[in-house]
Amino acid sequence: MVLIVLGCAGYALVARWDEAEEALRALSPAFVAASVAAALTGLGAQMMAWRAILADLGSPLPVRATARAMFVGQLGKYLPGSVWAFVAQVELAKDRDVARQRGITATVLAVAVTLTVNLAVAAATLPFASEEAAHRWWWVLACAPFLLAALHPRVVTWVIHTALRLVRRSRDVPDAELERVSGRGMAVAVGWSVLAWVPLGAHIWVLVLGAGGQQAAALPAAVGAYALAWTLGILFVIAPAGIGVRELVLVVALSPVLSPGSALVVAALSRLVMTAADILWAGAALAFTRSAAPSR
Repeated sequence: MVLIVLGCAGYALVARWDEAEEALRALSPAFVAASVAAALTGLGAQMMAWRAILADLGSPLPVRATARAMFVGQLGKYLPGSVWAFVAQVELAKDRDVARQRGITATVLAVAVTLTVNLAVAAATLPFASEEAAHRWWWVLACAPFLLAALHPRVVTWVIHTALRLVRRSRDVPDAELERVSGRGMAVAVGWSVLAWVPLGAHIWVLVLGAGGQQAAALPAAVGAYALAWTLGILFVIAPAGIGVRELVLVVALSPVLSPGSALVVAALSRLVMTAADILWAGAALAFTRSAAPSR
């Protein structure tokens, strides 16, 4: 699947080689290195958001153990069907004595927080930076205020309890033992997710600048484009890690600041940068931690 997408991307680059060649020549290794560093920082902040939710639910984990469960598990997103990443993440957390029900709850909440913050960032930037993208995907951006309201702890707790009852998991579990989310816990998770967008936005902005984008106009366009691209990539679950979807959104959303060929270069490099960041985090987590259950 990855080879097919890379092949299609390569064909598109060849078709617009005059534009792409100029962007590739302008991009120095320093821009790519800065982009990788920013991506690593952004993913680390997102890990802290998941850790905050686990702690709020009653299962605090050390940072290293959290990194191992999240980043090793997240490699599953490169398989068809993004759900495998979350399944692996829950199972690796279970090795650290996090009950499967709690791991599922924390992971679903972390995804909900990520999507909500992503849409809020995109809704705050794209209408002013990329009218075409805002017009084409207005129905996605319109969900941002509703999702923000749905993150209220009472709403979240009610949804969790209702879901558990629907699947009959609460039949033998007293209500007092059901998962409950506090306002502080959600605030910390949202705070980490918002903070993550400083480096995540920087990772794509650096690439846009390197490809010739104007500094002032490129920042909101780059941040909004990547926030929307990430969101649609997650929602399109049949595509491994949103492959193809992210690239399409980036090319459209970056059109005000980059030519189509240059935008393709940025989209392809962003994919490689984020993949490298995923692998580097997973490798570091494996190198500096040991599983709580080696036999698994």
